Amino acid sequence: MEKQQRALLEKTERKVFFFSDVHLGAGSKKEEQLKEERLIKFLNAIKHHASEIYILGDLFDYWFEYKTVVPKGFYKLFTMFSELRDNGVRLFFIAGNHDYWIGNYFRDEFGMEIHYEPFEKVILGKRFYLHHGDGLIKNDVGYKILKCILRNRVNIVLYSWLHPDCSSKIARWSSRQSRNYTSNRQYEEDGMVKFAAEKIKEGFDFVVMGHNHQPGMTPLGNGIYVNLGEWMEKPTYGVFDGEKMVLKKWLR
Repeated sequence: MEKQQRALLEKTERKVFFFSDVHLGAGSKKEEQLKEERLIKFLNAIKHHASEIYILGDLFDYWFEYKTVVPKGFYKLFTMFSELRDNGVRLFFIAGNHDYWIGNYFRDEFGMEIHYEPFEKVILGKRFYLHHGDGLIKNDVGYKILKCILRNRVNIVLYSWLHPDCSSKIARWSSRQSRNYTSNRQYEEDGMVKFAAEKIKEGFDFVVMGHNHQPGMTPLGNGIYVNLGEWMEKPTYGVFDGEKMVLKKWLR
């Protein structure tokens, strides 16, 4: 099976890859080891065929970066990131609602381009609008208030004064609550498609998001809304060749 996937990926020479919502750290130690290994196999398979890789948020279920301390684990994945960089692959990371508190570590160690807000990018001649996808539920006042609190600079500094062992316990509990909350929302009816349609009216060819863990491609006017799905249970990823964007499953 893995040989078949590698053969298919060989046809995607120098293309652009997208994925989101891996949520590393969300499960048991064994579950997370398997998840990390699965992601590393994928990245290893595309390292000679990708020009750019976009991670659209929630790579981690929780990540809070202190000035001199980063969360424990993920050594194998970080080694893979270094290998991708050394192979000339450009890496982009949009902070999600679970890993918004990244600092300079990924930029300094792996050369990643970090974005804390949605951004637009011309990729192989097409206009892309890239967004994690959070905050687009219609009338979701509660989340919007929470988002402002969690992303407030003063609150982030105050939180950083907590011991990492204490702060991680609080954050992991909060992450579980957030994930359960997210899974019960009807995103397509509450704003993501509508938001994508507006962006396409502005002239974007593709609007790419994650967050709601529901992969799909929706033609809207002269463009396409792409949701990348997730990597927790049924891993999916996007590939763009300069003309066509496709969603693929990563078979275990």
